[in-house]
Amino acid sequence: MSLSSNKARLASATRELSLQWEQTRQYWTDAKSLDFEHKYMEDLITSANNALEVIDQLDKLINKIRSDCE
Repeated sequence: MSLSSNKARLASATRELSLQWEQTRQYWTDAKSLDFEHKYMEDLITSANNALEVIDQLDKLINKIRSDCE
């Protein structure tokens, strides 16, 4: 698989996770849900978004290397 398809899959999964979490938060409204969100969800979403940025940078670098080698 290419970087761009993996990036698209990660972006889609991250969006889906965020949507599912928002739906869950409508029913799970106690202090434990806030703890879970701060402890796990925020870091997970941030890490996924950081990974998407790194994938972009890698894709640009690989394209430049290909271009330089031609």
